[in-house]
Amino acid sequence: MYFVWYDEFLDSVFIVSFLKFSRKKSAVPEPNFCKHFFHYSIIPRFGIVEGMATSRFIHLHTHSHYSFLQALPKIDELVEKAKKEGMDALALTDAGNMHGAIEFYKAATKAGVKPILGVDAYLAPRSRFEKDHILDAKRSRIVLLAENNEGYQNLLALVTRSWTEGFFERPRMDKELLRERSRGLIALLPSFAGDVSQCLRAGDSDGAAAALAEFKNIFGADNVFLEITHHPKVAGHEELQQQIIALARASDTSLVGQHDVYYLNPDDREATEIMRRIQQGEHGKNEDEDFSFISEKTAEKLFKDTPDALTASGHIADRCTLSFELGKWTFPTVPVSKGFKNHDEELRAKAYAGIAARGLAETKEVTDRIDYELDIIINKGFAVYYLIVADLLAFARRENILTTTRGSAAGSLVAYLTGITNVDPLFYKLPFERFLNPERPKAPDIDMDMADNRRDEMMRSLSRWARRGSR
Repeated sequence: MYFVWYDEFLDSVFIVSFLKFSRKKSAVPEPNFCKHFFHYSIIPRFGIVEGMATSRFIHLHTHSHYSFLQALPKIDELVEKAKKEGMDALALTDAGNMHGAIEFYKAATKAGVKPILGVDAYLAPRSRFEKDHILDAKRSRIVLLAENNEGYQNLLALVTRSWTEGFFERPRMDKELLRERSRGLIALLPSFAGDVSQCLRAGDSDGAAAALAEFKNIFGADNVFLEITHHPKVAGHEELQQQIIALARASDTSLVGQHDVYYLNPDDREATEIMRRIQQGEHGKNEDEDFSFISEKTAEKLFKDTPDALTASGHIADRCTLSFELGKWTFPTVPVSKGFKNHDEELRAKAYAGIAARGLAETKEVTDRIDYELDIIINKGFAVYYLIVADLLAFARRENILTTTRGSAAGSLVAYLTGITNVDPLFYKLPFERFLNPERPKAPDIDMDMADNRRDEMMRSLSRWARRGSR
């Protein structure tokens, strides 16, 4: 029911709507009246007020062809579809990976569509280190979205460790990891394969409530949403959605309506199902259900009984503010050694200290070459790169790991003096400019070879800086 009036003083149209509700007893607890059954909009004669409540629907649970043998759309096709449907934001949540994240970020930004980066993650039933076929049959899913840059870094760490520590047929996280890396993340609990929905399907309402409470404890109540979808041809799905809605109302948890996209158009269903049968090694009739990229108009029809779930997707999209600068080199955050103000000063000191260590005389030729190289290295912002490589090779020498460097880095006297190379470029008259010069647009690279049976030790040493984040 709607009431509409015009206010001459404000020169605006007021629209107040009351959503219908029944006086009959229902399995779905009645929500707070003001929160769920009343909303208003203020529409000036010459436009819409910023922040006005609308039925804006955004796809937050979307898969691309990087969900190998599960989904069809290419990144540019997804972005083009969102643009065509008039959607100003779109999330990419591939199954267990973020392989397409940067490609998606570039394509969406170029198209004027706000990119939201996420993952449709696999969750181990207990520990990611437990790798048992019977136990793992109970694994679930959780959709994680990066709300900000900290969330993006945590998402990268979670996905990486799900592959390196939790892989068992699928890359799996666990709740221990989620607790460590929960900041800056928004969690959508899937409508069919999530912990909560699995408990409800099994008739365990207490278990569902406990699982929901645990996720709220991990991420914070405002960052957890119960997802509902509309797939009536999937057996038991509609009844399950009503149970999820009931739980959301009873626990004061926000709902979000989604469509779990695996292909763009309904005509792509059969090809997608054939592909998934190949992955699963199964034969039989394909599921006659729609997992396509629906329009906002379709979403309005599907979620007409839960308008708060419809608009929640837009609110979530507004919360996601991740942005980063591409095309710029970003190095790990390396602490400056005691006694130095910055990395530039530290590298200069180590280069000059290397003169005596290498048995050279501090001649004008040597100091002029050092200063010349340092000016270029520092102006291009590569001092920290030199320090990281020098530290890594010093570690190799301490641990007696066979290593060597090769390539144009041999032309750098600073590299020689800091222990990166073992060739004196002055003696052999090697030019520094082939390695790095003011006109070179690309970053330098120092090629290193190491004993293949001890490569893991080198990687662990290097990962000390990766775990500190980047600057």
